[in-house]
Amino acid sequence: MIDDGVETPLETHVGTHIETPVETKRSAPATLHDVAREAGVSLATASRSLNGSTRKVNEEYRRRVLDAAARLDYSPNLSAQAVARGTTTTVALLVGDIADPYFSQIAAGVVREADRERLIVMMVATERDPERELTLVRNLRGQRPRVMILAASRHEGDVHEQALASELRAYESNGGRVAFVSTTDLPFRTVRLDNRAGADALAQTLTGLGYRRFAAITGVEGLRTGDDRLAGFRDGLAGSGTGARLGRVERTAFTRDGGYAGMRRLIEQGSDGIELVFAANDVMAVGAMSAIRDAGLTPGADVAVAGFDDIPTVRDVIPALTTVRIPLEEVGRRALRIAIGDTTVDDDEPVHTEVVLRESTPPRPPRP
Repeated sequence: MIDDGVETPLETHVGTHIETPVETKRSAPATLHDVAREAGVSLATASRSLNGSTRKVNEEYRRRVLDAAARLDYSPNLSAQAVARGTTTTVALLVGDIADPYFSQIAAGVVREADRERLIVMMVATERDPERELTLVRNLRGQRPRVMILAASRHEGDVHEQALASELRAYESNGGRVAFVSTTDLPFRTVRLDNRAGADALAQTLTGLGYRRFAAITGVEGLRTGDDRLAGFRDGLAGSGTGARLGRVERTAFTRDGGYAGMRRLIEQGSDGIELVFAANDVMAVGAMSAIRDAGLTPGADVAVAGFDDIPTVRDVIPALTTVRIPLEEVGRRALRIAIGDTTVDDDEPVHTEVVLRESTPPRPPRP
């Protein structure tokens, strides 16, 4: 009998009738060996082409491997790869709030840089809860990501900090790589954002426009991003030499709705001659402007507003928002580069910030 690769079951006799089942082919999933043979390359070349190896593969060979894998409907066994290598091709990105454009901009940078490295990004939200962040890191360790990037704001006096550090050290001891975004005292690679200097520069710029009486809306005490920005703003007012002062400070959720609630409280308690409200991030500033409108006032005319971050949205709100620009996509790219050990990236140098003036803070008339 000629073996043509077709399995033919035995004929079944029922009375005088003969039933002959239809011939079927038994197919098994394509293997990496099958792909290599189809592409005419070595097994090692096929593996490097498909599995995100850091070793370079000739582009012609890589294309042949990818085409062969598509023809054979090959799907890599990611679980087996993780066991063999002790890691996967996954980047775990932990952000405070998926809906916040600040984090989505950072995520965009991480994703674009991960594409260059043939890595896949998985994003999870900590909801700015340190205990939830610790639980997520513990769970993610079992997934064996190649990289973990923690982009959520840190909390002063966080009781979970040492447990988090232990989890991350254990993760790195098994071959993982960690990077933080923003301020942290933990001994890991960090993309540092100079929040304090950016807010200082903003305050001095605003006093140069003639503003003297300020209020602020920021996060709860101990949220380091908000605290650093508030401290920097105070520094800038003190250093301006104009006698400008920061009056009331509303602490609330570090969100758009928090900004709205904080501004409502400022209005309800009496404006007290407030000329400008500094919101410690842009989404809070957008919420504050909505509260100003709902009170029958006009942002930028009755009360000026400034934010921090320069998320894309604030260029389109009316009036367009004065803010401090952080190159957020670049922050994401940089976080991935330092996590994978790119020695050309200096993780000691803070990311540069820039004051951007827009219509929400028009110059004040000269004082008599």
